[in-house]
Amino acid sequence: MRVCRPYGGLVTTALLMLVTLLASTHLAAQWLRYPTAGVPRKADGKVDMSAPTPRMADSKPDFSGIWTTGEPFDRRAQGLSSPKDLPTPRDPKNSIDLQSPGDPSAIVGSRQMANIGVDLPGGLPYQPWLVPIVKERTDNLAKDDPHIRCRPDNFLRAYGMPHLLKFVHTPGLLVMLNEMNAGYRQVLTDARPLPKDPNPTLQGYSSGKWSGDTLVVDTKGFNEKFWFSNGGLPHTEKLHIVERFTRTDFNTLKYEVTIDDPGAYTRTWSAGWTLQWVAEDLPVFYWQDNRP
Repeated sequence: MRVCRPYGGLVTTALLMLVTLLASTHLAAQWLRYPTAGVPRKADGKVDMSAPTPRMADSKPDFSGIWTTGEPFDRRAQGLSSPKDLPTPRDPKNSIDLQSPGDPSAIVGSRQMANIGVDLPGGLPYQPWLVPIVKERTDNLAKDDPHIRCRPDNFLRAYGMPHLLKFVHTPGLLVMLNEMNAGYRQVLTDARPLPKDPNPTLQGYSSGKWSGDTLVVDTKGFNEKFWFSNGGLPHTEKLHIVERFTRTDFNTLKYEVTIDDPGAYTRTWSAGWTLQWVAEDLPVFYWQDNRP
């Protein structure tokens, strides 16, 4: 797994972000070349990316696998990374070839990593008190970002970071394993009611139910200790998140999210993007940074 290491005070926070997110390191893993069991393959042995959606024993779509963004934005090509490095609105040139599996040695962040609302017409509907906070966090290169201080990421941000996510799916339970500091999230898919007075947590409390082949996940009970994206996007404990996961074929996981937080935003807003399956099963990840 990737392990976040605190840095000394002599290193600037701007450099922290660059090193943490875009360090020129090599991603290695155990059993890197060992074929994943049960993966659909063509006659030539290559993975059939357009194969039908795999299904569990109860006939529901199976989201199991390792995933990364299907809409990458490689900030290394832009120079230093900062919350100011934003892609233009969605462009076909920014998308990858979903007929090929993801390359675990070339994982980069998503278009939404710096600003989850990058594709929202008119921008995010901030409450007035949030505007100066977001501006300050952007201008100072997000020096107080919990991520660069080695704190865990909320699942929304994890979907866009340059890390790999492993989904383990069984009837009744979806577990999401984040290689960054061994983070995890569990979604109980029995449509249970959410707690009425939850103890606020980083990942909240999630209950999922099926709507056809789409898994709808309802989550409440968040604390205020995480950011949605690199640009310092905040929220309050009133945050309510509804997600929709749809695996349209073997290689493609469509993701939609609706954010309702009347303490931070003037209206409910939504975003969406695509996750891509990563080639082969990589059960253990770690940084190899060529230190002596």
